[in-house]
Amino acid sequence: MLTIQDSVAVITGGSGGIGKALAKYWLEQGGKVVIADIMADALETAESELKKISDDVISVTCNVTAEDDCAKLAKRAIDEFGQINLVAPFAGITGDGLFIKTDRETGKVSGKMSLEQFQKVIDINITGVFLTVRECAEQMINNDCRGLICLVSSTGSLGTAGQINYSSSKAAMSVMPKVMTAEFFRRGFADKIRCMAVAPGYVGTPMVKNMDEKIINNILQQVPISRLIEPEEVVSLVAELYRNEAMAGETVFIHGGLRLGSKG
Repeated sequence: MLTIQDSVAVITGGSGGIGKALAKYWLEQGGKVVIADIMADALETAESELKKISDDVISVTCNVTAEDDCAKLAKRAIDEFGQINLVAPFAGITGDGLFIKTDRETGKVSGKMSLEQFQKVIDINITGVFLTVRECAEQMINNDCRGLICLVSSTGSLGTAGQINYSSSKAAMSVMPKVMTAEFFRRGFADKIRCMAVAPGYVGTPMVKNMDEKIINNILQQVPISRLIEPEEVVSLVAELYRNEAMAGETVFIHGGLRLGSKG
């Protein structure tokens, strides 16, 4: 079993939501944190808040779709703290819209999801994760680190109408742990560096809680526990996956028993 005390977590999307909640928990447990985000102002605010818990936190402005930024992020973690034990590439976006829109009267196509709308989500949610993990894994291997790469998928990976871009990206997150674990196994270090993914349902982040009350109520009708998942509950799962070294190569859902309708 791994312990969080003195371990180093690299967290993208660290200025808010689940990323920030994970950083807070990690510091409270005696760990060290490198938070990264593209939004410099929000990142600075998050770092100031986290330093009230511990001084063992640094922030790095990072565009996860840029190779140089991801390489610098991983190197900064090693330079500052000497190791990387948890990689949490939690930076991600949505860009909802119908794949094809049709006119209600004519039945003809009236609009399509633009390439830009599709590509932007793919770039951040897949390419950004790939680059973050690749650069951090390189540093972990070269510096003889032990730990976990924890991706974030979603119940959207099961297929949700209006989210062909987001659902596709999160489905990719569900298969990556299997691929990385297989490759690490072949190279003889799967016992030291593991990969898992968590797949949350509807999480009560500030963005979700600020949605129209009617929309939230409609969502909760599909959730047997009748409430949103708290970010801290997702963080608790990530922490357990980190500690428990028998967990490797899989995706674990945390959605309160969510049941999607036939139309997603």
